[in-house]
Amino acid sequence: MTTIRRFRCNDLLRFTSVNLDHLTETFNMSFYMTYLARWPDYFHVAEAPGHRIMGYIMGKVEGQGESWHGHVTAVTVSPEYRRQQLAKKLMNLLEDFSDKIDKGYFVDLFVRASNTPAIKMYEKLGYVIYRRVLRYYSGEEDGLDMRKALSRDVEKKSVVPLKRPVTPDELEYD
Repeated sequence: MTTIRRFRCNDLLRFTSVNLDHLTETFNMSFYMTYLARWPDYFHVAEAPGHRIMGYIMGKVEGQGESWHGHVTAVTVSPEYRRQQLAKKLMNLLEDFSDKIDKGYFVDLFVRASNTPAIKMYEKLGYVIYRRVLRYYSGEEDGLDMRKALSRDVEKKSVVPLKRPVTPDELEYD
């Protein structure tokens, strides 16, 4: 049986195998620790019997006014545990925190434009492509900024797609 729980410090030493997928962004330890300290409600792990890490989600809440939103920094599931709806469960958890606890207007994420399986999964979860970000990944590959409106955004203004691509310099960061 799968357990979904908050990420703990000692998980940093146990989740390397999940990050081996070439499409998964990996970060340095201090980056993970910052997320764990600042946004613990947005950092969860899916664990198999025997305490094997199956996948995780890491995110945060950011922005101001109608740009107040949840952000998915990383979500990944180890290849042997895919097609079990784990990513969906992890995404739903982050969306619920963003919607019900932090009262965000939307949830967003960035995905490589070439990562068709992930884009299709996000679309099935209700995300739309909000904008293309030119050369977002390592200054080479375009990224797609995908968004899903939450209950606070009654008019769904946050997901109206931009008509032109943007550059990383034009992104707002908190």
